[in-house]
Amino acid sequence: MSAYDRRRTPAREDIAAIHLKGFVPARYYVEGRSMRVIDEAIALRAHPRSDQSLDTQALHGEEVTIYDIDEGWAWGQLVSDGYVGYMPADSLHDSVLTPSHSVHVPRTFLYAAPDIKSPPVGALPMGAKVEVRGLRGDFMQVTSGLFLWATHLLPVTQTRPDYVATAESFIGMPYLWGGKTCLGLDCSGLVQIALQAAGIASPRDTDMMLAEIGENVADGAPLRRGDLVFWKGHVGLLQNAHRLLHANGHHMQVVSEPFLEARQRISEKSFGDVVAIKRLP
Repeated sequence: MSAYDRRRTPAREDIAAIHLKGFVPARYYVEGRSMRVIDEAIALRAHPRSDQSLDTQALHGEEVTIYDIDEGWAWGQLVSDGYVGYMPADSLHDSVLTPSHSVHVPRTFLYAAPDIKSPPVGALPMGAKVEVRGLRGDFMQVTSGLFLWATHLLPVTQTRPDYVATAESFIGMPYLWGGKTCLGLDCSGLVQIALQAAGIASPRDTDMMLAEIGENVADGAPLRRGDLVFWKGHVGLLQNAHRLLHANGHHMQVVSEPFLEARQRISEKSFGDVVAIKRLP
């Protein structure tokens, strides 16, 4: 088992996904059950305990493949990025919907009626997916019967190519290890959400991004908007050749700051010097 990354390998000593049979030892192999997240966002953890640190989050409408449910915890894998972990079982429901739209603003409210004066009954984060039933004035009604402001939704087939602009909409939002919403997000969560909105598949963690996406920018080559800057354990986006946008534990926020100043501080106080700058096609 040590040869496999537990973050993306749905395998334990007792249970593993059936497609791993013959590759990973386990007592039982199971097909898995397709489910979707019904809460605003839920925690994914390495162990079935609420006092464990947050690995990542699954957002409303996100599809997950569940291999085991026990004592209120579901163990499974996110379809979008392959992350494996434990999540609260009562925050999931059998996958019977076909999402048609996704939220493209940092957060939007859910209403019981198509009226901005009605009390909101919930909220959804950027990247959340819903199935729209119809349009009621300035609102879209989703399958649950609730209403969302129509211009806060886009068809799931429509992308927002300027992923830096998407990331910029989170400036000032708090830092949260493992977070992926405007209520709190970490460095790789910010980058992943922005890239996914642009239709670019992205793994979840910094080391995965460094290994799997983009092409290295040669030393001394001009830098440009959208370049990804990697340290060992940290990642940010360049707004231009001189400014860095990143969620970080120094400010405990998403901030925009001079790249050279940030690079020097990070080098001296935390992650060492930059290990790579990568450019997406």
